[in-house]
Amino acid sequence: MPGNCPTHHALHFPCQSPGCLRWFRNPLGRTQHMHACHPVAPTQDPPQLHQPPQFSPPPPDIPLPPQSSPGPAPADEDPTLPEAQFTDASGRYFRTYHPLLNGLPCSADGVFLPPGTPPTLPPPKSPHDWSPYRNDIEFVTAEFIFKQSHMSNSSLDTLFDLMAAQLLKHDDSPPFANHKDLHKVIDAMQLSNVPWQCLSVRYTGDRPEQDAPPWMDKEYEVWYRDPRLMAHNMLANPTYKGEIDYAPFREYDSLNDTRRWKDLMSRDWAWQQADEISKDPNTHGSTFVPIILSSDKTTVSMGTGNNKYYPLYASIGNVHNNVRRAHHDALVIIGFLSIPKTDRKNAKTESFHIFRRQLFHCSLSAILASLKPAMTKYEVVHCADGHFRCAIYGLGPYIADYEEQLVLSCIVRNWCPNRYHCWEHTDLLIHEILDSDALWDEYGIISILPFTNDFPRADIYQLLSFDLLHQLVKGAFKDHLVDWVVEYLRLTHGTKQGDEIMSDIDRRIAAAASFTGLRRFSDGHDFKQWTRNDSKALMKVFLPAIEGHVPQDMVQNLTFHTLASIQWPTMRT
Repeated sequence: MPGNCPTHHALHFPCQSPGCLRWFRNPLGRTQHMHACHPVAPTQDPPQLHQPPQFSPPPPDIPLPPQSSPGPAPADEDPTLPEAQFTDASGRYFRTYHPLLNGLPCSADGVFLPPGTPPTLPPPKSPHDWSPYRNDIEFVTAEFIFKQSHMSNSSLDTLFDLMAAQLLKHDDSPPFANHKDLHKVIDAMQLSNVPWQCLSVRYTGDRPEQDAPPWMDKEYEVWYRDPRLMAHNMLANPTYKGEIDYAPFREYDSLNDTRRWKDLMSRDWAWQQADEISKDPNTHGSTFVPIILSSDKTTVSMGTGNNKYYPLYASIGNVHNNVRRAHHDALVIIGFLSIPKTDRKNAKTESFHIFRRQLFHCSLSAILASLKPAMTKYEVVHCADGHFRCAIYGLGPYIADYEEQLVLSCIVRNWCPNRYHCWEHTDLLIHEILDSDALWDEYGIISILPFTNDFPRADIYQLLSFDLLHQLVKGAFKDHLVDWVVEYLRLTHGTKQGDEIMSDIDRRIAAAASFTGLRRFSDGHDFKQWTRNDSKALMKVFLPAIEGHVPQDMVQNLTFHTLASIQWPTMRT
């Protein structure tokens, strides 16, 4: 006879952190979850009011911050209002905010509110209102199935049939009738629901009289979502409260007058953009919202026939870096760009290469077109803290590897996209020099205008960020220095003996002792696919492994590069 069925312990204890939907079977599990996912920062005693913190005076161009909230008037600067504030209870760090583009709260009609006005809260929602779901069980079931288990439609139907058979004797039914019912309820959710749209593009340029290439007759589809609505969702996400900067700022350490950088809005670029925008008095008091973009071709080979996709990602620069790294919907896909293909005969022709670049830039310009009106005239948006603010958009940094940077900047390979170029100079050269060969050979420019020329205050040569992965971590270390050592050993000792020495170096790398911060490579450095983490981990054990096999000057050179590769990205951020 079968034994007794074990008792199922239901989830009775909800998480006590606001916004968290986790439930637990016992108080111990809830306590462990609270410590791991919702730690409470230790409280600090506030400074005594009669003993203000002592600090060295800041540089002459920095206003001394009084200990109160910032907020210049929206139209003109008011000398009675402070321009900076301390950011911690100890009074050590303080910020100076932009005096004109300072993100003042306003009404839904764009009228600025008096200081201290509380936000207009939405009507209270019943704790039992899970619409469009009928109850919390439906919501948790949908979240588990759709976001965690990723079941197929047939598996979902089988699961709901089994649940229905078990619940029939209790005169009850499963949360959903079938997979179609589940998807219908999910599609009914209004929060963050931005529909996909399709843009069709065809070649309309000059055509040969006969034997036109096949790519000239094809129609190319570009799928995208409205980036302006995506920005609305990020700004209004209540989970970002306290993690969004509504104004450019400069932060300083009052002990030694040093500047501190952390998030995008602390950069000089954001301040300079605010200076440019605030030349229009109608924008004073608004919030600058930079749109961060990124794109990269991706090959999906498992079960898809080696298909290639071209996703376009977007975020807003106001969100703190820690939120974006935690994948809290602060980085979203807003489009899939088209990848034109043709036969081998026409794949390397100049006309096809130019068309691919034109298609890329025209697609980006069309996708981002909805942002353009609000780049010069503000629109009122709802923010995470419950207030409304006037938002001015702008194109922010574009994150891409070197190959992608060449396409974005329309620069010839082996030329630097960030040096010797600006959009005014490039635009002048393209219109003055009609010979594309001269542009290519003398200036490293391809005669195509970047998509940023269609938007105000946008210069692609300033927006491109450094490709630390391919140019510094993998490029300089793996593709240059490691190969340099291998080539030196083979030239000095011959191929056979050089390979024997490299085998000894691999044995040293594999024999590295286990220690915090070190990673063991059981097969040495000889592995095919190098990732960023592989390269940075190998830097720490490669230097002692080559000691004695190469001259001391090479070791010192590698030591300098390793320290620069590890520290330089940290110093820049």
